[in-house]
Amino acid sequence: MISGSALDGSGNQSNGTVGNENAKLGQVWWFALPIPVNISKQDIEITAVSVMEPADGLKILEYGAYNLEDTEGLPLMALEGSKDAPKFDKLKNYATKPVVVRANEESDIFFTARMKIESPPKGTTRYCRFEYKQGKGLYTQTLDCELDLQTN
Repeated sequence: MISGSALDGSGNQSNGTVGNENAKLGQVWWFALPIPVNISKQDIEITAVSVMEPADGLKILEYGAYNLEDTEGLPLMALEGSKDAPKFDKLKNYATKPVVVRANEESDIFFTARMKIESPPKGTTRYCRFEYKQGKGLYTQTLDCELDLQTN
């Protein structure tokens, strides 16, 4: 795969840390990866996403892709089962096929990492990688993203 540059790496999610200081062992959290914004002149098809450096103590259970309208905006992070968290298990998961992001547009679909706290997290979770097709090429691009969960 070739290193790509079609995605905008300057968005809000790439310039800050989201987190929770009162997380508990055994909890499952949903973390939103940066919304894909295609700054190139050609459509892309996102085929896979991954978190490059999960904090020690966190286990990634799955990745998903959801429509911003279905979640009434972007939930940067959400505790599974809390009353204000989206019911991801009831929403359409778009991760079953490539997600198209049109040229010079922001995606209506955002990606999530669902992770479980298995031991007190050490450090932060960082770097979100997107794999995509553009034309005949296969590309990978890593964007900054950061999640800091701490247990008491």
